[in-house]
Amino acid sequence: MARKYFGTDGIRGATNAHPMTAAMAMKVGMAAGAHFQRGDHRHRVVIGKDTRLSGYMLESAMVAGFTSVGMDVVLLGPMPTPAVAMLTHSMRADLGVMISASHNPYADNGIKLFGPDGYKLSDEDELAIEALIDGDIPLVAGPDIGRARRVDDAKGRYIHFAKSTFPESLRLDGMRIVVDCANGAGYQVAPSALWELGADVIAIGVSPNGKNINDGVGSTAPDLLCETVVASGAQLGIALDGDADRLIVVDELGHVVDGDQLMATIASGYARAGRLKNGGLVATVMSNLGLERHLAAQGIGLIRTGVGDRQVLEAMRAQGYNVGGEQSGHIILSDYATTGDGLVAALQVLAELVWAGAPASEFLHRFDPVPQLLKNVRFKGGKPLQDESVKAVIAAAEAELAGQGRLVIRPSGTEPVIRVMAEGDDSDQVTRLVDRICDAVRVAAA
Repeated sequence: MARKYFGTDGIRGATNAHPMTAAMAMKVGMAAGAHFQRGDHRHRVVIGKDTRLSGYMLESAMVAGFTSVGMDVVLLGPMPTPAVAMLTHSMRADLGVMISASHNPYADNGIKLFGPDGYKLSDEDELAIEALIDGDIPLVAGPDIGRARRVDDAKGRYIHFAKSTFPESLRLDGMRIVVDCANGAGYQVAPSALWELGADVIAIGVSPNGKNINDGVGSTAPDLLCETVVASGAQLGIALDGDADRLIVVDELGHVVDGDQLMATIASGYARAGRLKNGGLVATVMSNLGLERHLAAQGIGLIRTGVGDRQVLEAMRAQGYNVGGEQSGHIILSDYATTGDGLVAALQVLAELVWAGAPASEFLHRFDPVPQLLKNVRFKGGKPLQDESVKAVIAAAEAELAGQGRLVIRPSGTEPVIRVMAEGDDSDQVTRLVDRICDAVRVAAA
């Protein structure tokens, strides 16, 4: 059954436009609160948010919704998404909420929900909540409404947790690190955790004003970080996104290190220490072929999934892997977290750097990426990928690559766009094949 409100990562949209309105946020609170009131204990939800202006509006609306159906609310304030997931579980809450649109501009916002185990909700739970949203949700009697309170030590709890993932035998003394927090949810906790581990921290993107989240800073805009690392003589730069569940690294020369290189670094370190479960890692179809070849040369396997951290996590849980992620830097380390955690992933990378005693420019660039090109083709309607002429062009392209490259062609899950990606050792061939397929899709969609 298709979901009406929930997308691949919660509910998301432009603020004050359906479905991201205060009225809908209150209804989501009522529906989720009613759905998760199981058992005869006093029920509790924890709510975190990033630094968007609209976070206050949506937070207040959700508090009204949850308390109206009898659920107590614990407000965490600005906190990373993984912190909300962790605190949901550690505080024995029935439900966790993160109000964030991740790496999107400030005018967007979203609602992510976590179950009592700290994992994102199943399809079944989301469908059940959607059914309640569209129905009449009974309110509790006046004496039974929930209470709301803020927790002052939430940041300290998460910092302590993040630091606990860094080996006790290592320190960051003498290492100058630039951390870019995207003016988002990690702007307080990330610099503090690095400083407490001994690093000389230079923090940028730590002055949120409600409208500057992800604006020229963070993992999707690393230019300022690259400039700052070089100008300050830092050994490393770390960039988080708006809700701090993604990580991009910059080496001391100002070169960006993407999620594929970081996963290779972490997986190799885990394998060396005998910690890599199932002898491999999980990545999406968008991860570079160079990563697959690099891992294979070390005897490390790679399982590919569809696009999205949710599919990565499902494969990790089903098959027993403890390292997975996306090229974009959404890295899941299931020994520590139930979702992507930019700070925890950064600490694992730092631990490997300290252990190696080598410059980041040498140690983190694990392989040369195979030439890869992604183009989007917008269409008005229909199903152009089912057109026989498009199928023929794709089949011809696959035959031409002859096992020396990959094609990934898929419709977007959020907009009328066909995404065409090819990679192979010959960049001219890759470009030619992508353009040929894109042209065929445009003709079929005309």
